[in-house]
Amino acid sequence: MQDFDQIYATYFSEVYKFVLGLCQNPTLAEEITQETFFKALKKIDHFQGNCKISTWLCNIAKNTFFTHIKKQNRHVDYPLEIILSEENIEKQFTDKETAYAIHKVLHRLQEPYKEIFWLRTFGELSFAQIATLFHKTESWARVTYYRAKIMIKEDLE
Repeated sequence: MQDFDQIYATYFSEVYKFVLGLCQNPTLAEEITQETFFKALKKIDHFQGNCKISTWLCNIAKNTFFTHIKKQNRHVDYPLEIILSEENIEKQFTDKETAYAIHKVLHRLQEPYKEIFWLRTFGELSFAQIATLFHKTESWARVTYYRAKIMIKEDLE
């Protein structure tokens, strides 16, 4: 149990920031982070060490967050600034109507493009971290993210 206390102390802040990037809600981020560590405690014996423990925890957090969203039957209102911040993909989109259009496109995006875009843009994960989560190469993560951006642009045009 003492080892898990050390894991909690070491990684709580990193997991919290990751979840906060996903949901943009400090209260919900705290709740999801706590639930993440509770799930991790129950499954710590299943951690095989194939990836960093922080990656494993963030994967649990991501799944916990998406499960929470499904249970609440609601969607996250993505701020347009976050979508635009990644390499200024659509500088010309500034009004609320266009922001709503981007949200609609994102919700229709197929997997894994939707999740890769989410993790990179909202979760602020590096391509290396995304690759680790999907057990793929960093190049795969970059290409998938790029394709997701292209799909979003094409759907908006």
